[in-house]
Amino acid sequence: MTTALQLAITNIGDLLLDDKISQDGEGKPIGNINLVIPPYQRPYKWTAKNAIQLFDDIIEAKNQNKETYRVGTLILHFDAKKSVYNIVDGQQRTITFSLLLMALDSENSTKISFLNQSLTDDSHNARNIPNNFRTLERRIHNISNERESLELNNYIKNNCELIVVITKDISEAFQFFDSQNARGKKLYPHDLLKAYHLREMNNLEIAQTEKIVKDWEDLDQKKLSLLFSDYLYRLKEWIKGNRAWELNEHSIHKFKGLTRNGNYPYAQFFKGASAYADMVNQSSMPFVSGMQNLKPFQIDTPIIAGKSFFDYARHYFEILKDIQNNNKYEGYFINDNEIVKTLDLRIYKNGVGNGITRLLFDTAVLLYVDRFCPVERPSKMDKEMLEKQFVMYAFIWAYSLRAQYHNLGWQSAQNFILGNDAKNSCNIYKMITEADSPVTLLSSLSDKLSPIPMRSIVAKLDDLDKEVNGVYQNYLHYFKLNKFMEE
Repeated sequence: MTTALQLAITNIGDLLLDDKISQDGEGKPIGNINLVIPPYQRPYKWTAKNAIQLFDDIIEAKNQNKETYRVGTLILHFDAKKSVYNIVDGQQRTITFSLLLMALDSENSTKISFLNQSLTDDSHNARNIPNNFRTLERRIHNISNERESLELNNYIKNNCELIVVITKDISEAFQFFDSQNARGKKLYPHDLLKAYHLREMNNLEIAQTEKIVKDWEDLDQKKLSLLFSDYLYRLKEWIKGNRAWELNEHSIHKFKGLTRNGNYPYAQFFKGASAYADMVNQSSMPFVSGMQNLKPFQIDTPIIAGKSFFDYARHYFEILKDIQNNNKYEGYFINDNEIVKTLDLRIYKNGVGNGITRLLFDTAVLLYVDRFCPVERPSKMDKEMLEKQFVMYAFIWAYSLRAQYHNLGWQSAQNFILGNDAKNSCNIYKMITEADSPVTLLSSLSDKLSPIPMRSIVAKLDDLDKEVNGVYQNYLHYFKLNKFMEE
């Protein structure tokens, strides 16, 4: 290895049976791969359900005649002093593949040197490893056709591939994967999505894949996690009139999107739109016509699996960053807005209820921008309709909830979104996606939102017109200013 960081690809047979990585960035194999599970790694927590899911996914890929099936990423820290490759990420899958190869062919057990190491004395290891092996054995035993079993064995060895990241710097390895995961915490959903969409990119050059991974990891991972869990996932549910609780491994399918094999009419429509945007952006048409780069993304439409997912994530990461930054000179969308100045005061940043209310406001603005505002160089009219009109309505809607509840939690917030008896309760997200223009939406909001009776307001009414350094200290000032508070 000549660099601190290397990206490679390996099939399962080379890695586990021959102790090598199939090819590095120059297409050359890397030999003497002595895989080690380091002491800081979590125990083997995959259950029989996880092992069978992996097995079923492989069978499905084989039946679909996939020439290669990407099964995730393997992040390795090369310890030059010991000449070993510590597994930073990918341990669960690597152990499972070892068990699977053994279950398919008992002779494989003598060839997998990875299995010779001692694991930590842990109840998970002691229970899950033998149990998963027996489960896989029973499943394989049900394959009555010997030829089919042999073909499956060969497919796993030769066609199942891992993207491998190798580094000599342990801290650099953890930049590619949240370091806390190696200490027993479960994967963030966005990490699971990263692995899934990398598997859909087997048609790309290694250098291009490496750049995509690096760009992803360069983003603030905590903010990226919140983008998916608090904003995009909740919006997808609320638009449909559903309650949104937690994004986890059971609900991430909403972000897996349309694969190349999806040929349903609706899938062809969205994939066609994505292909058209790529064609236009790579041609001279945007320059000649003055058209900005086309972005084939909408929050309420399916994602295209693979590279497009990473473009999608960065697209919404940057938009959310823009609308949450009220700097006078930065960004396109929210700039020196008076209402947002008040909402940015520390008093309205602290506490669960304030956090929920601000999230409702931000998600409404994010969805509006996604539907009606050109991302690159919106016109003066676009920005004025957003900041001078929609922001006011989104604020009145979201903070009508805050004004009517002393102790605000998620149950009350979701009821408010889905239409309970609280004043101004409505599904603003559904209204945004059903409107065909900003003018139509603003007219609908004008009809829907009405002044709150003073008797219904539980929030502090003191100092409505108190101003410090040009910032009003009570958000209810803007209810009064915009005639949304009954005298």
